[in-house]
Amino acid sequence: MPPQFDREKPIYLQVVDMLIQEIARGIRKEGEKLPSVRELAFQLEVNPNTIQRVYRELEHKEITITKRGQGTFVTDDTEKVIALREQLKQQYIEKFIIDMHALGFSKEEIVQTLKGGEDHD
Repeated sequence: MPPQFDREKPIYLQVVDMLIQEIARGIRKEGEKLPSVRELAFQLEVNPNTIQRVYRELEHKEITITKRGQGTFVTDDTEKVIALREQLKQQYIEKFIIDMHALGFSKEEIVQTLKGGEDHD
């Protein structure tokens, strides 16, 4: 079943994010061949041109490598994948903190909750 895309963000960026998360989580392994453009377009029910753009963006970010005549592969650079995971972690933490502050929670309340304790005083 293809993912539900957010109308507020270009589909190609959503697919880029999806693949980056899969790489960071280890679902797609270092050095692993990605599906062909047509295959992934069919799976996600999007235009092949969209997937071509996704693969160009991933290669620009040095997350994938395209080998002429062979396909597109996840980088085999372990340090890049580790840095990618760290970058995603920081992005999610920053968004979480911004969202919690927007709800009116203080830094102390956020930290207390993350530690697993509840402060009812």
